[in-house]
Amino acid sequence: MKTYISILLATIYTTCYAQENENDSIITKQTIDNLDEVVLTGTMKPVSRKDSPIPIEVYSSKYFKTNPNPSLFESIGMINGIQPQLNCNVCNTGDIHINGMEGPYTMILIDGMPIVSALSTVYGLNGIPNSLVDRIEVVKGPASSLYGTEAMGGIINIITKDPQKANKFSADIYTTTWLENNIDLAYKAKISDKISSLLGVNYFLFDNKQDKNKDNFTDVTLQDRISIFNKWNFKRPENKTASLAARYVYEDRWGGEMQYDKRIHRGSNEVYGESVLTNRAEIIAMYQLPTKEDIYTQFSYNYHQQNSFYGATSYQAKQNVIFGQIYWDKEFKNHSFLAGAAMRYTYYDDNTPGTLNNDGITNQPMKSPLPGFFLQDEITLNSKNKLLIGYRLDYDKHHKDIHSPRFAYKYSPTKNHTFRTSFGTGFRVVNLFTEDHAALSGSRKIVIKTDLNPEKSYNGNLNYVYNDTFSFGHLNVDATAFYSHFTNKIVGDFETDQSAIIYDNLDGYAISKGISVNTDLTFRFPLKINLGISYMKVYRKEKNEENEYEKIQQIHAPEWSGNYTISYSFPKKWSVDLTGNWYGKMRLPILPNDYRSEFSPFYMLTNLQITKTFNKFEIYGGVKNIFNFVPKNPLMRPFDPFNNHVNDPTNNPNGYTFDTAYNYAPLQGIRSFIGLRYTIM
Repeated sequence: MKTYISILLATIYTTCYAQENENDSIITKQTIDNLDEVVLTGTMKPVSRKDSPIPIEVYSSKYFKTNPNPSLFESIGMINGIQPQLNCNVCNTGDIHINGMEGPYTMILIDGMPIVSALSTVYGLNGIPNSLVDRIEVVKGPASSLYGTEAMGGIINIITKDPQKANKFSADIYTTTWLENNIDLAYKAKISDKISSLLGVNYFLFDNKQDKNKDNFTDVTLQDRISIFNKWNFKRPENKTASLAARYVYEDRWGGEMQYDKRIHRGSNEVYGESVLTNRAEIIAMYQLPTKEDIYTQFSYNYHQQNSFYGATSYQAKQNVIFGQIYWDKEFKNHSFLAGAAMRYTYYDDNTPGTLNNDGITNQPMKSPLPGFFLQDEITLNSKNKLLIGYRLDYDKHHKDIHSPRFAYKYSPTKNHTFRTSFGTGFRVVNLFTEDHAALSGSRKIVIKTDLNPEKSYNGNLNYVYNDTFSFGHLNVDATAFYSHFTNKIVGDFETDQSAIIYDNLDGYAISKGISVNTDLTFRFPLKINLGISYMKVYRKEKNEENEYEKIQQIHAPEWSGNYTISYSFPKKWSVDLTGNWYGKMRLPILPNDYRSEFSPFYMLTNLQITKTFNKFEIYGGVKNIFNFVPKNPLMRPFDPFNNHVNDPTNNPNGYTFDTAYNYAPLQGIRSFIGLRYTIM
């Protein structure tokens, strides 16, 4: 008996010791992989994350699978400090805020190319297939010294999978109790030893009208969307780069009164609805010249057509953007040098006053060439210190020379501690529709007070990263303090005239400042926790009637917000993921004498997922919005969407009008989902 017990104890000890050592190896490997992960976005060249003087956050596609969503727009909200904001309760248009700054200040890149911009920031974010995303890199703060206009608030770079390394086939199919149906397929083909291709198809269908809050309006827009993405890689001598990719997106979405029939009521003033048809095509190419020096060329083209009606108001828009760039990457001594030139040409036309000639009658499409030249030098002073200096010069025919310098410094006293500081400027040329979607919803008219000047920003931040392994596991802390100062900010005045939106450059300045902290905990047992918290103050100061500066808090910018992901793996390949976001109160767009609160309440959106993994496939399911949080009555006067009876002093003494912009959270309550993933390596 004693012998048996001794053998049993020895077996248990040996097993535990082996498992502990195995966990040590796993944690160590994860730590090394995390630190040495190659990033591209901050400096436009491959560099390990720990060596980059620019703080970059990296999120793998696996991270977003802990809370499956049908589009990148919804998934990106899992990142601390990034807020997908719905701006209309009827058509569910949205944009992505970084550190409280509005969507037009966020640049969306696909494989480093400025594809999603201007008009497409409003509706072009939904058609990016999740199955083709390898990782997402995030840079918070201006990056105009490398990427030019629109990179004022930050950059989200979607890195697609390499066709040579991708799985042969993958499928991800799921549905919800609201009957939201999503199909994501990817197929890799090896054409020859030198040519490989990756094809991705995403189809999303939601045609189930829902009106849970009984206001006779759809709670969520109905959508029918297909997206096709094809990427080709070409193997060349000396590993020179060559790739070509194309994407096509078609989306038909509408929201409105429950009795709305698109075939009958589209564009009419009988039954209110907002119907948006989107056609979008993109081409992306990269080619490294066959020279001794490392010289790269990049090219992109995108076409975006929008055919839409907001009630009886027609909005027809067409945009063509051509982008080309060439740059030289040179390493010598302790310098990593980059020099390049870029040209961006934008053709934009719509049927709003934004593209009228000076006579106010004839149409004048915007044709905007924007050439630029940039320099960057990354200097390794020694093993602990690194300095980056960058500068960009752009020329716009209306705004003339636009200068964008950047400075960054990294100090790593030990392998566990890294300090970064940076300063940069940003700019953005004017595109009126992206300023505010409310310009076309409801019944307000657009007033452009003066010729609008480009916005400029000045940003500084301090970043600290701590990495270490302890007896309980591995800890990573990433903390950033940021400060941005904006001039010439374009503001839509909703208050001076209740029937109009008056656009003008701000007579004053705007500020975005705060602190964000991300913490990753990987334990020796199969538990991993990601926690993020952000505190920020976002406001503008403008002159009032007494010619004094008045402080006005930014709309849709909560002071406190955060996110969390808790993942645990059980025996026999079962796993559980608890994910969520929480938001403190935020200022909302209200009307004069509005009965709705000017500030939203604290709220939390929590999701639970359970996954069972088999050899080639996995089954997952769970519940979204467990606590069933839904905003109360966001629409103003949904019974009179065409404002036919606003001049009724008895029933409408405050002169309220139909309003769709009062929004701070999705109108979807608790719902279940179930899905299947299948992979062939």
